[in-house]
Formats: sequence, structure tokens, C-alpha cells
Amino acid sequence: MNEEELREGYRLAVKELIRYGFRITTMESCTSGYIASLITDTEGASEIFKGAFVTYSNEAKILCGVPEKIIREYSVYSEETAKAMADACRNAFSADIGIGITGTFGNQDPCNTEASVPGQVWFAVSFKDRTETCFKELPEEH
Repeated sequence: MNEEELREGYRLAVKELIRYGFRITTMESCTSGYIASLITDTEGASEIFKGAFVTYSNEAKILCGVPEKIIREYSVYSEETAKAMADACRNAFSADIGIGITGTFGNQDPCNTEASVPGQVWFAVSFKDRTETCFKELPEEH
């Protein structure tokens, strides 16, 4: 999938969110706000997107509602942290959908080398009382 196809997919998804009135937010770490940017590229996105968090550091995640205990127990690069990120941003913005993304694309975190495996990323989507996760291992060139 190329960049334009990706952007078109987001445009279509955002239009559907607008149509149904579902509010969405994100808490992004390794994507550094890229998902929020893709969402807000669509005209009218302000109807359903009230804000997001870019929480590159552990401290920022904790300040935005991720329990420190989860990061300490499971690491910042974990399914549990992605779920907590999705839940925390959804709650903070009273949104219907929260997206949490954590991992590392191509570099190893010098502060957390055991859990930091380049190319491993956790995604979580929180909707109502349910949070689903997805793990992806990306090719080294990403």
C-alpha cells in the first residue's frame, strides 16, 4: 500500500465516523502523531476528533492516564500498555473509540533494551467496554 492509498483509506474511515457520529482519539508513541494527522486530513474531522496524545516517553504516558504499574510490570512495549493507552485516551476525551500504539520501528531504546525489539509494534482499539489488540512485526526497512 502506498501513501496515497493509505490516506484514502483514512479519508473513507473518517467519513464513516462522521456519518455515524463516533468520536475517536489516539495515544501514539512510536507513530508520533501520524495516525492523528491522517485522521485530521479529512474535511469535517473536527466533528469526531477532539484531540490526541503523543506520548513518546513513559512519563508522558503516565501523565495521560496509563498506570505506571502496567509499564513497570509489562514494559512500555507490550500488549497491556497498548490497551491502557487506548483506554486512557478514550476516557480522557470521552470518545467512543480510542487507539493506542506502542513499539519501536527501527531503533532499540537504550533505556529499555530487553523489551525494545526493532520492528515490533502493538496496536489497541478501545470501543465501549471492549479493547482489541494486534501485534505486528514490521520488516527491517521500516
